[in-house]
Amino acid sequence: MKLYSYFRSSAAYRVRTAFNLKDLAFETVPIHLQKEGGQNLKPDYRAINPQMRVPTLRLNSGELLTQSLAIIEYLDEIHPQPPLLPSDAIGRAKVRALAQLVACDIHPLNNLAPLRYLKDALGQDQAKIDAWYHHWVIVGFDALEAMLGPGPYAYGPDVTLADICLVPQVFNARRLKVPLDKYPKIVAIDAACAKLPAFEKARPENQPDAE
Repeated sequence: MKLYSYFRSSAAYRVRTAFNLKDLAFETVPIHLQKEGGQNLKPDYRAINPQMRVPTLRLNSGELLTQSLAIIEYLDEIHPQPPLLPSDAIGRAKVRALAQLVACDIHPLNNLAPLRYLKDALGQDQAKIDAWYHHWVIVGFDALEAMLGPGPYAYGPDVTLADICLVPQVFNARRLKVPLDKYPKIVAIDAACAKLPAFEKARPENQPDAE
């Protein structure tokens, strides 16, 4: 399988982690989101993914899958061990809610495309863009911290889809200097995940296209 990826993409980071947890091999096809005006905006990549975003997964059959959560659940279905969702319906709903809080509420507002729009189309300076970024991470993390139960992971003793989504968001929050002092549960979960080889291997700096 081939994963069209960018080393700093949170969404691609999630999928890499899922691959590693499943101990599944994949080939990285780097798509740089900033070089050449964004390689993801080129016609050849648009033909692969009409959204012009990463990740995209090309299966051995040639089939193309998009959207990180959809790709991760596909991997979980074809290779169910270790499971990334709880066995009970309520548990699955709660884990999906935690994951979607990050992937659907925090991340889309702070993705590269809206940040570029704030700068290029709306003429906002970097200080205001940074304030925007911090605001939406803090709003999301305030809710997430309140929703998290006992650890060591986001939903108890086992790694789930929620951890896969949380860790890249914490990485980005630190990179953009969002204060994390009032989020002890989030910080502790991130630290627990950092001890696992699957998460370490997925980190941006450990990717073949890292700069």
